Amino acid sequence: MDLTDKAIVADLINECNNGDRKSQQILYQAFYGKMLAVCMRYTGDRDEAKDILHDGFLKVFRKLDSFKNEGSLEGWIRRIMVNSSIDYIRRKREILYAVGDDFTLEKALHEAERDDSELFMKAKAEIVFNLIQKLSPAYRTVFNLYVIENYTHKEIAEQLDINIGTSKSNLAKAKMKLREFYNEYIDKHEEYR
Repeated sequence: MDLTDKAIVADLINECNNGDRKSQQILYQAFYGKMLAVCMRYTGDRDEAKDILHDGFLKVFRKLDSFKNEGSLEGWIRRIMVNSSIDYIRRKREILYAVGDDFTLEKALHEAERDDSELFMKAKAEIVFNLIQKLSPAYRTVFNLYVIENYTHKEIAEQLDINIGTSKSNLAKAKMKLREFYNEYIDKHEEYR
């Protein structure tokens, strides 16, 4: 089924809104893998990611009648999954604000501005994904929202109920930790030297 065709998407949505289980299953299966990957970025545990995914799909089916078929359905679903992930993190209260270490805001801002593209150029996506999973929940969440979801620090601060400086600091620290994890990985795997 071509879910880039607006007419097909409109028909599928209409059938889902009418309670057609087969259509709901088609929609679920079409986006399951991609959306699980989105949820996995916010938690290091596959079972937790599946819980977030299922909660997210419940929201998708409840709100499907509000989708106007103006943008991509995948993008709309992705946004719900990201918001479900944030809600999950809030519920678990895993956001640690990294208070009390000797890392200054000035250093964090400097580190956040460094270009890390060369660092990850040679790395496979799976390796980078695994390294991101090693980050603390606070760092991983801010990193994902900023780097992958393209949120601004202001949006992140509003979503997570933290201040902008904390968002910037957590991003900088996440990048530093990723650089550290990557260098450790490189030291252990000669093929990447």
